[in-house]
Amino acid sequence: MARLILLNKPYDVLCQFTDAEGRPTLADFVRDKGVYPAGRLDRDSEGLVVLTDDGRLQARISDPRHKLEKVYLAQVEGVITETALEALRGGVELKDGPTLPAGARMVDTPVWLWPRVPPVRMRKTVPDGWIELTLREGRNRQVRRMCAAVGLPCLRLIRWQVGDWTLEGLPHGAARRL
Repeated sequence: MARLILLNKPYDVLCQFTDAEGRPTLADFVRDKGVYPAGRLDRDSEGLVVLTDDGRLQARISDPRHKLEKVYLAQVEGVITETALEALRGGVELKDGPTLPAGARMVDTPVWLWPRVPPVRMRKTVPDGWIELTLREGRNRQVRRMCAAVGLPCLRLIRWQVGDWTLEGLPHGAARRL
């Protein structure tokens, strides 16, 4: 039976188990040995990381060929327009080629949102808002690059869902074995 662990990864934690520089890693939150993250989440991103000891399951989750949906909440700087959302929905051109079309909609600030340490840099003269993005591919820093491409720099990024798994009921920094 495959082991499966969901982790609500905090900001500034590396999505690996060791670091020669002594920075926080998954080992600070997951004590199980022999499990590995199915896909990565950047150090400056937060939210759901799925870990498993099943290599085939890990490949199915992380390999873009399987097009497993991943849902992100992005706090962006600027006024979110329907034009920007339409561009995201149609796919945007990045330096490494066009993205697949994405689900994109403006959402309210999540009521369950935990405070980020350190706090997000905010400018009093520049508005911000939240976008929910649903992707079926996983390029390096893709959500941030997509948001920037439509003129909405990403201030905070949280992965809410991977396939059928979500952060629902999983406290910040906590891990749950399934």
